[in-house]
Amino acid sequence: MLEVADFSLERECCGVVAGCDEAGRGPLCGPVVAAAVIFPSFDIDIPVVIRDSKQMSAHQRAVAYDWITQNTIWAVGECSAAEIDELNILWASMRAMERAVAGLSLQPDMCLVDGNRVPKNLIGRAVVHGDARSLSIAAASIIAKETRDKIMRELADKFPMYGWDKNAGYPTAEHLRAIEKYGITEHHRKTFGPVKKCLLG
Repeated sequence: MLEVADFSLERECCGVVAGCDEAGRGPLCGPVVAAAVIFPSFDIDIPVVIRDSKQMSAHQRAVAYDWITQNTIWAVGECSAAEIDELNILWASMRAMERAVAGLSLQPDMCLVDGNRVPKNLIGRAVVHGDARSLSIAAASIIAKETRDKIMRELADKFPMYGWDKNAGYPTAEHLRAIEKYGITEHHRKTFGPVKKCLLG
């Protein structure tokens, strides 16, 4: 049975609360994208499904994305493949979250961050499985995933052979075969195993 995210964690905090999450830690290419979301009230009526984006259909995510972007304060931040190679994926994810929070038009007093670590430049609380527990984090997970998927669809128009519009850069059989056949692009993460293997020949 799916956990139902609510505002219980947000209500435990004082002041303005932002939920933070990221998308794209596992793919072989493209940026890692983070989002930060602030709800205007914890008593707001939410007429759409908002939960862990991985537990939602594409249609549900699209509908939720439209509602969230129209009814909350939100921002996204990203780190490029080159930054991921420089920092490693963990620290690039942290930096993307910092950029997302910095981009908010209202700065939060507290950030609820999905996972077990809070970026060093944020005042916050790490929440394991937070996207299944906090509506703010779940909303951020939806914004991050929808934003990253759009980026990968746009990149797929330039590099159609890799199937990024369908696999979002993850190491599917199709993507791995394309890397073997066509090599890599500037959008591939050179420190990730299958890409590094291609570079080493």
